[in-house]
Amino acid sequence: MTGTDNTGTGTGTVLVAYGTTNGSTAEIATAVADVLRTRGLTAEVLPARSVTDVARYDAVVVGGGLYAGRWHKDARRFVRRHRALLKERPVWFFDSGPLDASASERDIPPVRGVRRAMDRLGVEEHITFGGRLEDGAKGWVAGMILRSGKGGDFRDFGAVEKWAQGVADALK
Repeated sequence: MTGTDNTGTGTGTVLVAYGTTNGSTAEIATAVADVLRTRGLTAEVLPARSVTDVARYDAVVVGGGLYAGRWHKDARRFVRRHRALLKERPVWFFDSGPLDASASERDIPPVRGVRRAMDRLGVEEHITFGGRLEDGAKGWVAGMILRSGKGGDFRDFGAVEKWAQGVADALK
């Protein structure tokens, strides 16, 4: 799902911002940044809610956990708050969420709100990775899911690495 081609900016400093509740999306964001660094880019990983300015970054990757068909509120707010500057640089989106193998088996389209943001910003690409929900997760809904036996770790870090290599290649 490709948007406008804004690649080829500046020094190669990439922000990987994320919204997460139980840390799964943060771990994916860290893995993305690690791959970008191995490919010669400077990458910073920050919780989306803590980012005050994106002007110093040449590119941005935004990740959000999916909860009840919506992107994590911190990822949504980040995109809304910084939309003017995000339009001026290459941006990639990722989701984490399905608590099954579906994300490894097929391309999962973005949820409606993410699709709207992609269209407004000209996002380069979007991908959905599997999620993780394990004992001790916060939230009433998380507890219900775990009690029903549907938790687990469905993240595919090989797929994360491959996708992040593509992001790095686009920026080089």
